[in-house]
Amino acid sequence: MTSPHDSLAADLDLALRLADAADAVTMASFDADDLDVQAKPDATFVTAADIAAERAIRDVLHAERPSDGVFGEEFGSEGEGSRRWIIDPIDGTHNYMRGIPMWTTLIALAIDGVPQVGVVSQPAIGRRWWAATSLGSWTNSSDGARRIHVSDVDTLARASVSFQSIEQWDEVGRADDLIRLSRAVWRDRGYGDAWPYMLLAEGRLEMVAEFDVKEYDIAAQWPIVTEAGGRITAFDGADTIGARSVLATNGALHEPFLRFFAAETDAG
Repeated sequence: MTSPHDSLAADLDLALRLADAADAVTMASFDADDLDVQAKPDATFVTAADIAAERAIRDVLHAERPSDGVFGEEFGSEGEGSRRWIIDPIDGTHNYMRGIPMWTTLIALAIDGVPQVGVVSQPAIGRRWWAATSLGSWTNSSDGARRIHVSDVDTLARASVSFQSIEQWDEVGRADDLIRLSRAVWRDRGYGDAWPYMLLAEGRLEMVAEFDVKEYDIAAQWPIVTEAGGRITAFDGADTIGARSVLATNGALHEPFLRFFAAETDAG
């Protein structure tokens, strides 16, 4: 009889192959002089590589998991059921179109709304991270796959944190909160997009927080951070990927950070 762990292992293997297919597409056009870039109705941008990478992923899923649902940034949702693949073909399109290598492909499998498999691939710097529930969190290295774990830092004063952008926090009325945070922790940097979540999972950061987050922006990171021993919730502590905000920590500092941000709200 196949165990749930065996099934997730097969799903993770597929997710890694989906990342391979996407990497082949995205790297072929990265930093190209003739990259096709179009503006979306929401004033963000999409490249031909975004579209081609998502198509490549969907083609494999249609062939190998035809009964699973798929939700992607570029082509929306198709299919129903308890299993849904969630895709962001290029997270960090603005970096991609400017030739900055800090962009990723995000691939997740959510079961009953909970991300159970995640792959974050950053091919321009030769890095990849992956995880599945109860199978650990991993990254590639010169010696092969290496298991990763969050840090054991347990005080805000020793914490290193990352945020998406000052503008993002200002748009939700949290700019003063961000300044207050910078004074409470050891170090703050705006690394941006998916990479800081991976630094968190590797024990190099203690907190990542951002707003205006879609499901495809965070689903892949969710199992990688949690399997590494961390915790992810919405900014208010809700356990959902659909709240449009994220607070990710090393676990030990999750409640202290929730209380820290709640104190600002209470004071207001």
